[in-house]
Amino acid sequence: FPHVSTTQPQFLLAPRFLAVQRSEKCIPNLSAHCRRESDLMAALQTPSPFAGTARRFAPRLRYLLLPTTMSLSSSIVSSRSRDGDGEQPLLPHSSLEIAGARRGLLAGFDSLRRPYRAFPVFASNRHVETIFAAFTRSLPTVAFRRECLRTPDDGAVALDWVSGDDRALPGDAPVLILLPGLTGGSQDTYVRHMLLRARSKGWRVVVFNSRGCANSPVTTAKFYSASFTGDLRQVVDHVLTRYPQSNIYAAGWSLGANILVRYLGEETDKCSLSGAVSMCNPFNLVIADEDFHKGFNNIYDRALANSLRAIFKKHALLFEGLDGEYDIPKAANAKTVRDFDEGLTRVSFGFRSVDDYYSNSSSSDSIKNVSIPLLCIQ
Repeated sequence: FPHVSTTQPQFLLAPRFLAVQRSEKCIPNLSAHCRRESDLMAALQTPSPFAGTARRFAPRLRYLLLPTTMSLSSSIVSSRSRDGDGEQPLLPHSSLEIAGARRGLLAGFDSLRRPYRAFPVFASNRHVETIFAAFTRSLPTVAFRRECLRTPDDGAVALDWVSGDDRALPGDAPVLILLPGLTGGSQDTYVRHMLLRARSKGWRVVVFNSRGCANSPVTTAKFYSASFTGDLRQVVDHVLTRYPQSNIYAAGWSLGANILVRYLGEETDKCSLSGAVSMCNPFNLVIADEDFHKGFNNIYDRALANSLRAIFKKHALLFEGLDGEYDIPKAANAKTVRDFDEGLTRVSFGFRSVDDYYSNSSSSDSIKNVSIPLLCIQ
């Protein structure tokens, strides 16, 4: 996002791409996601203005998000709202930018027409809100039915379906694949709240637990990475085979969002998904790594490193005696995510260094090739 400022709220829209970015103070975290779930589901169910257009004719984003278009100022939006048609301004913020906007699509996002109001007291600081939500958000009870898929390299991933949905929902019900963040899975509160909201709208939901996450099996000396889309590709193909009459969608958080957007970019106009949502995507992993080591962000870095170590220790025997550049002691005792990636992840996926891994795994390099409707919330 070379044209996006992180200090001003931004709204970017092209015929197949929508991104919403608030100011740094108002960057939505996990608790903010719950407040906007209704808008996300409404947007996915709103008839697209591109319905009926064959995917093979879908214009590529690189032809749509031109620098001149990206520089459209909100004054254009304001002038359109004063054309005598009596319509209200699409967005209330004077610093918002729009590229290729269509009113029919914007109408599906009610919260975008209202100023952002943080949750009283707790949201006055993004760190306070994040920590408060982590300790106080309820954990809904969901009965899952687990399905394990064997991958071509003899690994395994776990899909958690809602038990009983096969009988309760029609065969053509839309399917939503959820991709949790780093070390996340179907046990996390934010995942379950999104799952329940989608089910209340008649959607079939499945949680894609990456290798080792949510107690999914690990059968090889490899976990998963920000660059690897093979497991997701297999999951999408599997879901399509099972529900050939359904529209398939996907939503990802954080690292899961990065993997999702990379997958969409790799698939281009051959993508089988009907739409996708990316939430709190790091996009540029080099910058994300630098930010992880600043101020209070170190707390999150250490917490994620603890979760990575916990997953690793459950399967440590698989990594005994590995040759090459592996630094197993460094991964096993990692104090930061970077330590773990340096000792294990980047070697497992063939990168020369951790910096090489981050610079070549960023979804910011893939988004220009996305050809399906994609909503990004930062």
